[in-house]
Amino acid sequence: MPTSFMRIPYRDLLPPPAIIPPSATTLSGAITALQEFFYSPPPPGLPPSTVVLTGAGLSVASGLADYRGVRGTYRVNKTHRPIYHHEFISSHETRKRYWARSFLGWTTMSMANPNSGHYAIRDLGRLGIVQNVITQNVDSFHPRAHPDIPTLELHGYLRSAVCISCRNEYPRDVFQTELARLNPVWKEFLKEAISSGALETEDPNEKRSRGIKMNADGDVEVPGAPYTTFRYPACPTCLTSPPPLADGTKGVVEVDKDGALDSRSNAGILKPAVVLFGDSISAEVKHAADRAIDSAGRLLVLGTSLATYSAWRLAKRAKERGMPVAVVNMGGVRGEEAFFAGLDPKQAGSQGVRTEISTESLLPALVHEMRKSEARSHHDPPHGVSFERANPAEVLKDFLS
Repeated sequence: MPTSFMRIPYRDLLPPPAIIPPSATTLSGAITALQEFFYSPPPPGLPPSTVVLTGAGLSVASGLADYRGVRGTYRVNKTHRPIYHHEFISSHETRKRYWARSFLGWTTMSMANPNSGHYAIRDLGRLGIVQNVITQNVDSFHPRAHPDIPTLELHGYLRSAVCISCRNEYPRDVFQTELARLNPVWKEFLKEAISSGALETEDPNEKRSRGIKMNADGDVEVPGAPYTTFRYPACPTCLTSPPPLADGTKGVVEVDKDGALDSRSNAGILKPAVVLFGDSISAEVKHAADRAIDSAGRLLVLGTSLATYSAWRLAKRAKERGMPVAVVNMGGVRGEEAFFAGLDPKQAGSQGVRTEISTESLLPALVHEMRKSEARSHHDPPHGVSFERANPAEVLKDFLS
């Protein structure tokens, strides 16, 4: 593949959205609109369930960086360029750089926890609203926060490293321990960074003053750091039994005396279990995402600008199926005008919602109001019966029926 790189899409701010309905500019207005969105009958032929599509903006409240938000990587670190899939696969030096930066960032990733937005999605599932979640995030917060709601991790996950040859996966915590063993100087640097609080502050200016740039997905950049000194292990399975290559020849898996992969190796290479930039999601994941969209009657988009095609096409698919779409995101969304085309200007949310209220503020408040509505419905007389005018025996019969 040539050394030229594909353009990273939508690094600049997208146009501000039109709020739909206009009342959704306030928290109470957005809550009312989303209740209308969830409780209105679905379009003919569609089921009443909702599928959720999330992005990095949902995890900002957990202390993680996003890409295109106000303090996102592309805003704060203008020179940031992610490591491309073909670079990682073909270059030993690129893999050193990736694993060094990931080694520094994993502590923050592993210590972070799901936030109130993730748990609100769990509660929407318990209320019978949300059926499936599709996430672009690789932080594993969704399966941790709501294990009972199926989650499709569109771009993979950081909790494992995977061998590009045998496809075996290894827990990231175990891999981190091995990286620390192979890189004692880096281990000490990480220890000092943790003790100084440099990896905990959310202020990007303070991070820069300490010589650290925290990017999305656990990537910590230290300008001028000697990445070429970093070492990483081989896949233990392939080291024991080198696999055949695509051309039928036997793969080479060589390590030094400490067990670090040698540059002569062309197999047994471990990569994060994520879809790196420039790679494609697998056909299996693509079809599973399509099924999740096709089995629902509404789409709720949370914390994403839909800049990546793999996510944007799912929203487009939902719209083409006639599914109402609700978008909760701070800032513009790729091609969002198409998702709200043809809406009745008087609709109150049943046909679509667009708001810029933050997910950590909106979602828990929404769940609170929906629970109150559920409680009221359980206490209201059934079928509009008045206790004052009806026969008590008939009222009791209605309750028990």
